Amino acid sequence: MRAAAISSPGLDKMPGMFLSAHPKELRGTDHSLLDNKAQKRRPKTFGMDVKAYLRSMIPHLESGMKPAKSKDILSADEVMQWSQSLEKLLANQTGQDVFGNFLKSEFSEENIEFWLACEDYKKTESDLLHRKAEQIYKAFVQSDAAKQINIDFHTREATARKIKAATPTCFDEAQKIIYTLMEKDSYPRFLKSNIYLNLLNDLQANSLK
Repeated sequence: MRAAAISSPGLDKMPGMFLSAHPKELRGTDHSLLDNKAQKRRPKTFGMDVKAYLRSMIPHLESGMKPAKSKDILSADEVMQWSQSLEKLLANQTGQDVFGNFLKSEFSEENIEFWLACEDYKKTESDLLHRKAEQIYKAFVQSDAAKQINIDFHTREATARKIKAATPTCFDEAQKIIYTLMEKDSYPRFLKSNIYLNLLNDLQANSLK
């Protein structure tokens, strides 16, 4: 079975501070996360040309070109595994990218941005924890955050207290809430969406060539 080659562009147009293909370099660019909320209320045209999007995600399906590195290969079996759980989807870099683009089409990309920011935060060196914690809090948690996540008042206040003496776990409660929200709300819709089904169908068709 031949696997289709895929470029893995990272979460398109999301803030580079947290959502690069390898979000390990979180370095003082929090201003990019504080864009005006109105900017993301763009016309919902994402779903109008799914095939064009898939061509951009899987250029080698059109050209028949082979990738230079095996790590750039995505198979239909791998994409099918994304349907087993949100955990499996988010464990895959391309899965993060595709799911992130789906959330962008629903104007809820702040959820995966926050979740990935928290994953990166847990790997932070101790002397940088306080600065990163403040950046994440201002971008996603505080009541007037440009990309405010949907958490309850108690969790928001508890997180505000925790970042004053930042530890690697100070966002855990909020992150769990957002993960559960994605798992129960966005993830089931993603599995029924054109972006996922067309990607899977194209990979399956390509494997038969």
